[in-house]
Amino acid sequence: MATVTVPPISPETDSQPLTGMLWMFVSGLSFVGVNVFVKIFGQGLPAAESAFLRFGFGLLFLLPLAPAFLRQRPTRRIMGLIWARGGLHAVGVICWFYAMTSIPLQEVTAINYLTPIYVTLGAAVFFGERLAMRRIVAILVAIVGVMVILRPGVREVEPGHLAMLTTTACFGASFLFAKRLSEEMNPALVVAWMSVTVTVLLAPLALMNWVQPSLAELGGMAIVAGCATFGHYAMTRAFRLAPVSVTQPVTFLQLIWATLIGAAAFGEAADIWVVVGAAMIISAVAYVTLREARLKRGQTPAGITESA
Repeated sequence: MATVTVPPISPETDSQPLTGMLWMFVSGLSFVGVNVFVKIFGQGLPAAESAFLRFGFGLLFLLPLAPAFLRQRPTRRIMGLIWARGGLHAVGVICWFYAMTSIPLQEVTAINYLTPIYVTLGAAVFFGERLAMRRIVAILVAIVGVMVILRPGVREVEPGHLAMLTTTACFGASFLFAKRLSEEMNPALVVAWMSVTVTVLLAPLALMNWVQPSLAELGGMAIVAGCATFGHYAMTRAFRLAPVSVTQPVTFLQLIWATLIGAAAFGEAADIWVVVGAAMIISAVAYVTLREARLKRGQTPAGITESA
């Protein structure tokens, strides 16, 4: 759910692809666990309060970073970027919690795959990265995939769908801010700042419509925070052990788990059009991911100068 900065690939990259895929598999299960526990324990709480509790508990997992965090002296410009990212992420998580409690798990998971597409567009608009024709086509395929999932005019587009689209846009923008910040800060501290700023920004919104949570709901949000933290840890391990081109396809298994769990635990009927639309988005994301990984490894055939 939260955005993390991908760490530099260590020298062991390519040496343990199966282990890297296993870590990414575990990461995917952890994030599906986040979805399930939000679905179970977040129904009776306002979205802003659920998000606040999740990030509040998440801060406990960052206590080992406290000494390094307190020693920081960020510039005014860096602080501006940090709080801008926190604001975007706060809006994103509120919309995400709302979507989780109002539309099926399968649809939340499918639409969530749009985030890398927003990152690609944002990198072109704000960082001046070139969009080659192949990448433009991939983006268009992803957009068509969203239309297949939503099918406006054929069925009602619910507020939860719009909330999830907002979430992916906010998370995509948050990732771009994280990318810029990680060039000047320790990536672990970028994550810590995100957690702190999001918690602070969510606090007044949560208090405006506070509903006293039960012990079960508090425990559920603590589990959500734990699953999310472990999911990001497992993802980091995966990126260090294997190339993105190897680990990225494993993340698409989340749609299968979400569909099966949604049907078995929550009685959500599987929608073939959601699967078709998600397949289009996944194909587009996979192409962009694999293409960029290939170019970074310098494997483009000689004589071909096309930019990704």
